[in-house]
Amino acid sequence: MRQTTDSFRSRYRAAIHPRYNPWLHGSFVLLFGLLAVAAFWSTVHEVLALQWLAVPVTLLLFNLGVYVVHRHLGHHKKSFARMFYARHAGDHHSFFAPGSMSWEEPRDWRVILFPAWLIVVHTLLVTLPIWWLLQRFDANVAGLVAGFLVLGYLAYEVFHACEHLPHTHPLARWPWIRQMRRLHELHHRRELMQERNFNIVFPLMDYLFGTLYWEPEPTRLDMTRAPMTRMQHQIRIAGNPIDVLAYASTVTRWPEWHPSSLRIDGQGGPLHAGARFEEDIRAGGRDGHLRWRVTEYLPGRRWSAEAAGDNGLSLVLTYECAAEDDGTRFIRTLEYQFSGLAMRIANRLLLKRRIDRESAASMRALRDRAESNLVAAGVTV
Repeated sequence: MRQTTDSFRSRYRAAIHPRYNPWLHGSFVLLFGLLAVAAFWSTVHEVLALQWLAVPVTLLLFNLGVYVVHRHLGHHKKSFARMFYARHAGDHHSFFAPGSMSWEEPRDWRVILFPAWLIVVHTLLVTLPIWWLLQRFDANVAGLVAGFLVLGYLAYEVFHACEHLPHTHPLARWPWIRQMRRLHELHHRRELMQERNFNIVFPLMDYLFGTLYWEPEPTRLDMTRAPMTRMQHQIRIAGNPIDVLAYASTVTRWPEWHPSSLRIDGQGGPLHAGARFEEDIRAGGRDGHLRWRVTEYLPGRRWSAEAAGDNGLSLVLTYECAAEDDGTRFIRTLEYQFSGLAMRIANRLLLKRRIDRESAASMRALRDRAESNLVAAGVTV
């Protein structure tokens, strides 16, 4: 059974060697890399204009190399790169998921940075032979190429670390880093990680090979127009969090258990972030139509979507699951608002109480339907 992000993090952290020092790890990679760059560049003297062309060519080829290795070895199991695949697609992509992309303690760097010995291998077994070979023809080109090969490695490490910084960190707000963080978060979606956004520093190869995918950051609905009405209900459901959330986030089944949902126009199965669907509703005694967009899906943990409807209605719906004994604690949070004064007054006087009763009833119906469907599917509850 696929573990949730939190449970995987707990197991991964427990397995880290007690003597692991994240500060020593990061410092060694940075200092070794800078010393190697300085050593290679010390062989460069009086560079001619034509020789400077080695710099963009090197960076271009390094960018291509990162793309190929990440796409074809990091996400497709090959016998000669089994360890890299397990560490990247297994550990790294299980530790970080959309909505949980930030490290929480320095020891988490263990799953972000490459092993410290890899920069030594990259420098001595890859870069040094290239430098020695090119030096037979042009010492300046050799020094520039070798220095930028190591510098590219460092840039990868630094940018990748920045893409997992807490979102409140000052560096995370720098424009380019913010854009690359977004591309990397999209890459961490389960449905996209084998197909999209493999570059870390500059998405050139993703653009050229047609694997670049962009989607604006999810934004909360504008809460400055009027106060949000917020209601939260929870219930215990017999079943594991992954199966329960998968059933609840299969929107085509909403009419089975939610009294306000009349008809769904959308895809079957649990919907991932970016998916859109439409719904006919009767909430609080009023008919309406909603246009939905899913903003987040973390299997077994959280699902969220936002919608716009008639009469200036906008809302955010969030499902959260947590394991509880041998079942699941399911929490449903609804936040909504109306832009018009008349509807805000109607909500305060009448609609809010009706919607609250309907939401509470939907939780009981969800429990009964989910448990019966899990039993029918052969899942032990």
